[in-house]
Amino acid sequence: MSDIYKSAANSLGLFNNPCLTKVELRLTCKGISDRDALSKPDPCVILKMQSHGQWMEVDRTEVIRSCVNPTYSKVFTLDFYFEEVQRLRFELYDINSSHNGLREADFLGSVECTLGQIISQRKLSKALLRPGGTVGKVIITCTVWDWDSNGKHDYIGEFEATFKEMRGAIDGRQVQWPCINPKYQVKKKSYKNSGIVILNQCKIIKMHSFLDYIMGGCQIQFTVAIDFTASNGDPRNSCSLHYIHPYQPNEYLKALVAVGEICQDYDSDKMFPAFGFGAQIPPDYKVSHDFAVNFNEENPECAGIQGVVEAYQACLPKLQLYGPTNIAPIIQKVANSASQEVHTKEAMQYFILLILTDGVITDMADTREAIVQASHLPMSVIIVGVGSADFSDMQMLDGDDGILRSPKGEPVLRDIVQFVPFRNFKHASPAALAKSVLAEVPNQVVDYYNSKGIKPKVPSEYQSSRPFGP
Repeated sequence: MSDIYKSAANSLGLFNNPCLTKVELRLTCKGISDRDALSKPDPCVILKMQSHGQWMEVDRTEVIRSCVNPTYSKVFTLDFYFEEVQRLRFELYDINSSHNGLREADFLGSVECTLGQIISQRKLSKALLRPGGTVGKVIITCTVWDWDSNGKHDYIGEFEATFKEMRGAIDGRQVQWPCINPKYQVKKKSYKNSGIVILNQCKIIKMHSFLDYIMGGCQIQFTVAIDFTASNGDPRNSCSLHYIHPYQPNEYLKALVAVGEICQDYDSDKMFPAFGFGAQIPPDYKVSHDFAVNFNEENPECAGIQGVVEAYQACLPKLQLYGPTNIAPIIQKVANSASQEVHTKEAMQYFILLILTDGVITDMADTREAIVQASHLPMSVIIVGVGSADFSDMQMLDGDDGILRSPKGEPVLRDIVQFVPFRNFKHASPAALAKSVLAEVPNQVVDYYNSKGIKPKVPSEYQSSRPFGP
């Protein structure tokens, strides 16, 4: 491992302080039924995590006496690893009133899920299962209003339904419930209902998560593009943004390592194309805006993030920093690769382009056009602004403050750009930059495949389709 790579990684805490997110889980149970019909249960939940095929206890809640709808004060705190599937099992027990141990406890049921599913949904509700069926049930309360154009809608009533009841309409049968206004029910003895709500059709649609696509074999194709314009300063000068200090990595390296170390966990071959723009390159020293950092145009891939760092370091003495700052060509280059994936109609490759630049781009119109076209492809663009330049004009590319449009007025199909200035994270935690720039990627992946009607492969299909190496 090169010294400069170690320096960049160590400064970000990637070896001594892994890039972790702490997740807090709070539990509530509803409608617990006890095996002893004469008393209420004394419920306790045990959290287990799967490790090497075995369920290992992580922690447990307190025991709440005589309660069928417990809300636990105990908070489970877990480390979330982006690159791992963390399987969880919540086991519910009725603890004997005279013993707090499990030896005399009755097993009431369990729920299994992954930590990724909980994070993607933020609030996860699942039926508690045990041999013999469901222990509790989920009740959906629906409220009916009489809509008024002035916004003062009139309350009509409400009704309760279970998911099982609603599923009765899947086969084309009608399911109905009386709509009840509680006030009228109390005041009027002859009151029956405020109408009948009829469900004509029920359709169950599975909403796939980012984790589903990753588990189904979707690979993240990570590409890096580095700004080599003259505004960065002479790399031989210690004031240059490209200056290579033997012990203190520059901002380009810090941003590259922070984001790249996360993305590489989703790429099986760990080979990453790395490009540069805005420099005069050998042998004829013409300006290029999409040259391979390793100067191998036939194979611009580098072995791992360390390989990208080494190629970047090796190319600096051979370049003449120049300009202007044009990023449309590199977006179009990656978009050409992403367009090939469209024809497969499978969720197997999603492209992420990380652009590291020190200033406002000079081809804004072409860049807007390139981003609009790329929004139709399995592709996201992350832009990190390095240095102290005024990046206010770059915010329009992000789309958070409005819909980005091409010069012709065509809007982006979906928001695919995330822009952040590196200076906002100079004094933040090591993982803060990576977390910020990658936060929107999971939703961007899911939004793309959902818009195309492409479902993730189930893990068994993905495994059976993978080629076996020698």
